[in-house]
Formats: sequence, C-alpha cells, structure tokens
Amino acid sequence: MKSTADIRVGSPWSARRNPNTPAMKFVILGFDGPEGEAKRKLHRRAHLARMEPLDAQGRVVLAGPLIDKTGSLIVIEAESLADAEAFAREDPYTVNGVFERVEVHPFLQVFPKENRGR
Repeated sequence: MKSTADIRVGSPWSARRNPNTPAMKFVILGFDGPEGEAKRKLHRRAHLARMEPLDAQGRVVLAGPLIDKTGSLIVIEAESLADAEAFAREDPYTVNGVFERVEVHPFLQVFPKENRGR
C-alpha cells in the first residue's frame, strides 16, 4: 500500500463526500500475521467501531473474516483509491498488527446487479 494523506478516523472521509460523484468500490484484503487470531480477539471491538460509521452511510458492501483464519475481506465504497488505502491503513486491525499485510484494489461489481428494486 503506498503512502497517502490521512483522513479523519472518527468519520471516514464523510466530510469530503460529494453526493453528485458516484463512489467507487474497493476490495480490502487483510492477511493475518502469526499472532493474528489472538490479536483479533483483543481489537475486534475497535475494528467494528471503526466500520460502523461507514456501514451507517451505506458504504460497506460486505465485510467479514475468512473462515480459514487467514485474514479478512472488506468491500467498501470510497471516492478514491487513496481514501480506501487510508481507511485500511488506519483500521485497528492494521494498526495493532492483526493484519501482517493489506492489499487494496479497485473493484467493479457485476453481480448481484445493483438497483434491482430493493
């Protein structure tokens, strides 16, 4: 992950959100380090609290741990790759060493189709 400008931790880039600009989707892959499972238990509450504001804004597409205990998959909407990278970099799982490595990739959702009369 390349270094980018920091964003506000308490309110993930919401102050910069332009409602006229469609958000892009990004996949965040967090790969657990050797002590990831133990550290995950210690920092789960902070990680979920960090995700809540984004979820409340409807910008978490999906998120959860990989059941083979290798890490986590998070798909979010953000305005830019830099914003998505900053969000991943500031996540308590990254900061506290649950994740040994983090990848952030732009993502094009094909299925399920959006706007299906939900």
